[in-house]
Amino acid sequence: MALIDIKNSSPVQINDVKITDKFWSKYIELVRTEMIPYQWNVLNDQGNITIQKERNDETIPSEKSHAIENFKIAAGLKEGNHYGWVFQDSDVYKWLEAVAYSLNHYYDNKLKKLADSVIDLLELAQEKDGYLNTYFSIEEPERRFKKLAESHELYCAGHYIEAAIAYYNVTKNEKALSIACKLADCIDSNFGTKPGKIRGYDGHEEIELALAKLYQVTKENKYLELSRFFLYERGTDTTFFDRQKKEDSGKKPIIEGMKNRPLSYYQAHKPILEQEEAEGHAVRLVYLCTAMADVAYLSEDQEMLEACRRLWKNIVEKKMYITGGIGSTVDGEAFTSDYDLPNDTMYCETCASIGLIFFAYNMLKNEVKGSYADVMERALYNSVISGMALDGKHFFYVNPLEVTPENSAKDPGKSHVKVTRPEWFGCACCPPNLARLLSSLDKYMYTIHDDTIYTNLYVESQTSLEVKGIKVNVNQKSNYPWDGDITFNIEPGTPIAFGLGLRIPEWSKKYKIYVNGIEANEIPNKGFVTIFREWKQNDEILISLDMGIQTWSANPYVRDDLNKVAVKRGPFVYCLEEEDNGENLHLIMIPKDEKFTYNFDTQLFGGAGVIKVNAKKRTIQKEWENKLYLQDIDEEYKSKQITFIPYYCWANRNPGEMRVWVAKD
Repeated sequence: MALIDIKNSSPVQINDVKITDKFWSKYIELVRTEMIPYQWNVLNDQGNITIQKERNDETIPSEKSHAIENFKIAAGLKEGNHYGWVFQDSDVYKWLEAVAYSLNHYYDNKLKKLADSVIDLLELAQEKDGYLNTYFSIEEPERRFKKLAESHELYCAGHYIEAAIAYYNVTKNEKALSIACKLADCIDSNFGTKPGKIRGYDGHEEIELALAKLYQVTKENKYLELSRFFLYERGTDTTFFDRQKKEDSGKKPIIEGMKNRPLSYYQAHKPILEQEEAEGHAVRLVYLCTAMADVAYLSEDQEMLEACRRLWKNIVEKKMYITGGIGSTVDGEAFTSDYDLPNDTMYCETCASIGLIFFAYNMLKNEVKGSYADVMERALYNSVISGMALDGKHFFYVNPLEVTPENSAKDPGKSHVKVTRPEWFGCACCPPNLARLLSSLDKYMYTIHDDTIYTNLYVESQTSLEVKGIKVNVNQKSNYPWDGDITFNIEPGTPIAFGLGLRIPEWSKKYKIYVNGIEANEIPNKGFVTIFREWKQNDEILISLDMGIQTWSANPYVRDDLNKVAVKRGPFVYCLEEEDNGENLHLIMIPKDEKFTYNFDTQLFGGAGVIKVNAKKRTIQKEWENKLYLQDIDEEYKSKQITFIPYYCWANRNPGEMRVWVAKD
């Protein structure tokens, strides 16, 4: 299919936006001052940091990271063996990508020199043919590309390519991009449909989306075509992984416990155009969809875009938690059946929600649809930032909607549900993934289609955009997400007619829009109200969103949430914690028509909105003493005021129970 010249529909480049938002500036600064140095210490086995297993599994390497040491060994600078997961190189790459985005916000020459030294190390570790992977270079070079179901070779390569592009865009480091191109060329020489090449793909999607990005930087068609090859080849030959296993001469598994995974775990059970349900490993699925959406955009592939729409619809309508979490089971970190959304055994991996944001953003590049941005916002303000403590040094791999500490401690099926955030993980994909997303938040805020600028996220900022070849400054001012009033100041270089699309979030049932003080009456279309006019200097728009407290119900087919409600205000989902409400949170019930009150507490969690309501809590009568079951006993309740906090804030105080869904009267 012929490639298109992208002119009228484009994402905003990262250097076009300056974030001044109080809420998000705090996170961006936290990444720069805490997360990046902290993770550097982890990658170098420094800092006396405890690494925990993310679940009860003795095969998880948790003695140390060893990630930088692995590269030094592969480069010939040191002797030794590889330690850690086979995919651990990607921890370094995601750190490097976060550094790139952070340098774009705040230039730090010392940090740049450190990152440059990592690029130098990677150049030494890269083999002459462009191959780059520490495990196979150090331990088993004869098994290169020979057990792709497990090897994560192309997964790691994809993460380096993404990091290199980000680093090149910010620093113009040619070496970083050269390494990436050599690596991509190595892959291109080994994979494809021509005789002698491998007609297959990695078990973990990632290279596909990275190659699409590399094409956009280099304009080399072969990279986009290679991405298309990997996507369209996937699932066409269901014997590929098995044949590689039989031909593999290795004496040990590359990753323990992978041999019995079904093809659906890898999204390799059907060709991508035939897949209609979100199946298998949640992160893999949304990375696949992210790549599909970008390739569909770049090559005007309507069949692929339609496949994206089907998978998106299945995720958000039947398999997504109210927090934007995805992945219902610890077994395979995977999706299960429609409406199967347990709250205390689910997975909701931080990386999966990050991947859902990637998917949503690439769909926004394809088409104007506010629901994509709604999900992006839902995941961002809830399941994503809950993955990191407010100190930037403790992290959740799993983001539950209900926790009882004793159950997590004693039930092997809930060992993955942590009560407090660990310092680091044996499988450490989530913390650096968080760092790179939070430091690149600016790129998700706007998209441009034809002559209209669409606001995907409301974040106080100054933005320079180009519409019809004319530079336009768009400045957002607000106290969002705590307040629903957002002001836009429009400053074109010269008077120009264009549209400004304002997203009306699904949670805002009422809203008002004023242009230079006069109320606008435009009708929403696909989730946006578009103001089209000739804009002049100092034009101002005010959008006022409904920040009332709301109770939400789940579809009745979601068994775990039947006769329960979740509390929301603005983009935030709220939860109960034992710290505020005592133990046995499951005994609390919210009476119908009770009035909620809201207060912003400047002292709590660095400033957070708190919701209170008069509820009732079931009492445990003396008849229950030493009894497991009783016949025909009346229930008794006592009045109790309960306190909700934003879900992202939980587990930043004393360990205890937590729950999102609360019984309703």
